[in-house]
Amino acid sequence: MTPVRPNFFSGAYIDRRTELREHRDWLDRALADPHSQFVLARGTSQLLYAQPQPHIAFVSRDHPAVAAAAPDRFVLLGWFRERRCVLLSLSAEWQDVELPPGASFQELRPLSPELDAEEAGLLAYARALSVWRARQRRCGVCGGPTAPARAGHSVICLEAQCAEEYFPRLDPAIIVLVSDGERALLGRQRTWPPGRYSTIAGFVEPGESLEDAVQREVLEETGVQVLASRYDSSQPWPFPASLMVGFQAVAAPGPVRVGGELEDARWFSREAVRCGSILLPPPHSISRRLIDAWLGAQA
Repeated sequence: MTPVRPNFFSGAYIDRRTELREHRDWLDRALADPHSQFVLARGTSQLLYAQPQPHIAFVSRDHPAVAAAAPDRFVLLGWFRERRCVLLSLSAEWQDVELPPGASFQELRPLSPELDAEEAGLLAYARALSVWRARQRRCGVCGGPTAPARAGHSVICLEAQCAEEYFPRLDPAIIVLVSDGERALLGRQRTWPPGRYSTIAGFVEPGESLEDAVQREVLEETGVQVLASRYDSSQPWPFPASLMVGFQAVAAPGPVRVGGELEDARWFSREAVRCGSILLPPPHSISRRLIDAWLGAQA
């Protein structure tokens, strides 16, 4: 069987070593290891070198930020390129942290197409955890404060009568290339660059299967009835915490009635897509993968 090519932000870029999250002394071990590498984050930005190509500015255990940070700021990510890798989420007051020459805090989303795929995956993983931890400082049951556990991969309410434990949450969303055999159904949102069209997408609702969500979202956004769908692939999308689940779907030819969040939607032939009459989504997105797969398929 031919291996499936992973989408951007995914793949075997890290050995997570999940069993080590149960070790209470995991941070002491990380700080004692001279080969440990630390990813620094501040808010939703991460420490990167911009030249000659964007790449992660790892720091060692000797960096002042690592030495001064409280233990609850660290998360064990796993082993990246055979070295222990730890996330350090700096608090807001760390505005004057000493940075390696040429390094700065940058947002992942605009730079991700320029990053090495493995480093992009690691940063997406780290970003998702940083955002989740920043949003889970209080218990959703009793409102009490929380503290990290399992090497930063869960938090526990500190109120003894509650002690609720929370794990990172993902927001599943479907994204689908709908075809009537000869044409693809593509839409655009008002905030996108002029001329850009992409596949139909939307969040999965409670009590709904992925296939149900495909049918509902396509019908709501375009008025087109999906007849059948099949899973294609998935992509982590840490902006802030989505998992994009990609489908190829078949629909009967028919008129499009735009609704929901779309500004426009219409049917496009393969020739129209290939000739550049529309601006396609970026190559690292799952939407582009779905479109490219349709372009390469037999009509």
